[in-house]
Amino acid sequence: MEFLRHLVLLVHLTGFAILFGAWVVEAVNGKRQITRLMNWGLAIAGLAGLALAAPWGIEYDLNYVKIGTKLVILVVIGALLGIGAGRQRKSGSVPPAIFWSIGVLTFANAAIAVLWR
Repeated sequence: MEFLRHLVLLVHLTGFAILFGAWVVEAVNGKRQITRLMNWGLAIAGLAGLALAAPWGIEYDLNYVKIGTKLVILVVIGALLGIGAGRQRKSGSVPPAIFWSIGVLTFANAAIAVLWR
């Protein structure tokens, strides 16, 4: 059971890497656009994160405040991706505040996972 939990954790980290990596590529290229890859990364990280939040195969208590905080940030990132994609379709560009917020919140979510004990 522990192996399965670690496998889900790997999928979760892969989803984060896809989301943050796609964001970094757009930031470095100067395009600052929302891509489908960002949406896929968010979906993968979110679904795997929800699976990790289930108390299966562990002998310790989960930190539900931390999980709730990460879930709220995930929903905000999803909303920003949706708003940014809508603005991108309408005007051809994403407002800088939305684009940079996506990257900062994605990084913050990873920092919470690692640093909050």
